[in-house]
Amino acid sequence: MVMPFIWMILGSFKTDAEIRQYPTEFLPREPTVENYETLFGRLDFTTFFINSIVVAVFVTLGNIVFCSMIGYALAKLEFRGKKLLFALVLGTLMVPGVVTFVPLFVLTANLGLVNSYPGLILPFLISPLGVFLMRQFMLSLPDELIEAARIDGASEWRIFLRVIMPLCGPAVATLAILTFLASWNNFLWPLVVATTEDMYTLPVALALYSVGQNAARYGLMMAGAVVVVVPVLAVFVILQRYFVQGIALTGIK
Repeated sequence: MVMPFIWMILGSFKTDAEIRQYPTEFLPREPTVENYETLFGRLDFTTFFINSIVVAVFVTLGNIVFCSMIGYALAKLEFRGKKLLFALVLGTLMVPGVVTFVPLFVLTANLGLVNSYPGLILPFLISPLGVFLMRQFMLSLPDELIEAARIDGASEWRIFLRVIMPLCGPAVATLAILTFLASWNNFLWPLVVATTEDMYTLPVALALYSVGQNAARYGLMMAGAVVVVVPVLAVFVILQRYFVQGIALTGIK
């Protein structure tokens, strides 16, 4: 499982000729940072990196906020149509994303959000999986805490912010990792919505610029892949303890 990552890192320090040679060599014969210089110099990968960071961070924060709010309502509040609403949320999990892709793009275009940060962010600010995850976790929290807060005169907003959310660390960490990973690696939607280079995200830029006129530029591709993978690994390493706990407590198999 680890070998492809090691090969990717080592390949990012090789020239294309060395990568294509047969028989191939595992270690770089003459290590070079030319691929990284091309990424951050001539191809302005810094802009693409910033775009990916902005989109992934805002999408992750939006999911944490809105999925937590809906999860709390479905888990701890009583209102008419609650079971039907939750059934609809579960139903959307069975709908492939490609089914809603065209209607979503038409809606985004009609709102004038093409080639903009809102166009890249707003369609993914909430996810049915996130709602399900937060609801399942909040169901495990004792109702006595909420009842005690209500007796003390706390409003629902105060209960949600001061009682419920501090107890949802593992679920929030799990949701943050899954959402950040999905947003960071999202390729098809940014490819369609971003029409100019200054709005490209890393996966789009990597796919478009790692292919030359005659052949793929494998060294450049592997260097870009390293840049794409490192932030995701960093987030997972930081939150992995909460991620494992959140998976165990929310019943996701």
